[in-house]
Parts: sequence; structure tokens; C-alpha cells
Amino acid sequence: MSSKLTLSELASYMDSTNLSATATTKDIRKLCQEAKEYRFATVCINPRWVTFAKRELDGSGVRVCTVVGFPLGADITSSKIAICKGALKSGADEIDMVIDLAAAREFDEKYTHFEISSLTNICREYRSDIVMKVIIEAAALDESQKKSVCKIASEIAVDFVKTSTGMHKSGGASVEDVKLMRVAAPNCRVKASGGIRTLRDAIEMIDAGATRIGTSNAAGICDELKSQESHRNQYL
Repeated sequence: MSSKLTLSELASYMDSTNLSATATTKDIRKLCQEAKEYRFATVCINPRWVTFAKRELDGSGVRVCTVVGFPLGADITSSKIAICKGALKSGADEIDMVIDLAAAREFDEKYTHFEISSLTNICREYRSDIVMKVIIEAAALDESQKKSVCKIASEIAVDFVKTSTGMHKSGGASVEDVKLMRVAAPNCRVKASGGIRTLRDAIEMIDAGATRIGTSNAAGICDELKSQESHRNQYL
């Protein structure tokens, strides 16, 4: 485990996430308050909350991330396009799109390329600093399928390939998948997401090559590091 990561460095990796269908205004406000306190990279929320979060985070430097095709990825491309455009108009700074898993499993690379490139082009044309992430649901794919999607994402030069939605029965992020994605998508960064609950979980993903961490426990993970730093300082 890496021992040199500071609290501010750790916080900068975090996409602090609440994608619960039952999340309320109070829940999203709390998420935004924590993000401002720790200076997380983003809050990641459902599209319904983008305008609210943008207002709550105004001037903080924390970006607003939202999801498209979440959690199944099975929407038709035109629906994903409409949601993406609406989210950008509402103020989203980053888009996490779930790929069509059927296309990935069947090696329908034409379909996969079309939907990823369609949304990426929309993001690039809307604003130059919009970040596009592609969720490949790695635990639901075999190695060849993962490599196929990563190759396409890398050719299109999306900003990130992301391991998981955190909602699939097959599981979430793994160190092995992060390492595979780093190699298979050389033009992309990797976001690890799904089941990352502790400081050890987060550090393992970062050490494997992830440069973003998606978690619903971002504040708890940072508090864990803060506690460790406080404990060490008692003996200096």
C-alpha cells in the first residue's frame, strides 16, 4: 500500500457518488457539502440533480458528474444522446456513460464505436473541458470483450474508461481489471468504481493505475486517512 498519499491528494481522486433512486434534496446537499469540504474532484449524481448540484457547488472548484444509460446501458443510442445533451445544458461537467453490454458481449464493435463516438463528439463540441467516461461493466465481460471495448474507447480517445456501475450482480472494481484497462486503453485514464469502501480499497486501485475513484464513501475514506495521519503525528 502506498504510504505517501496526502489527504488533499487522495481527495483529488474522488468522484463522491450518490446514485440512489431514493436520494433526496437533503442527501444531495450533504454530498455537495462534503465535496466542498474535502475538495473532491466531482460529485457523481443522477441527471435529475445536476442543476441543483451545480448551484450548490458554485465557486468551489468541484465539478458535477452525471450518468447516462445508468445502470443497464440498454437504452437506444438516441435516448443516451438526449440525456447527455440535457445534462450538459443543465451544467454537467463530466459524463459517465454505460455501454451497451449486449454489443460488447457479441463483439458488435460497429455499434459500440457508434454510441461511444456519438456521445464523445457531443461532449467535445459542447465545451472543450467536458470529461467523457465510458463504463464497461468489466465484471460482466470476459477478457477479450473488455479488451475490445477498451480498444474502441482508446481509438476514440475518451477521457476515462470506468470499471463498473457498482450495480451489477457480477461485481464491481478489481485490481486486475484496472491493470488490464490501463494496458488495453493506452489513450485513456482509468476510473475504478464499484465496491470501493475503505482506504485500503482506494489505495489498491490507485496503485494499480486508477486516477479516479468512484465511491459512495468518499468522506469516510478520507476520514480514515485523516485519522491515520493524526495518529502518526502523536508520535512525532
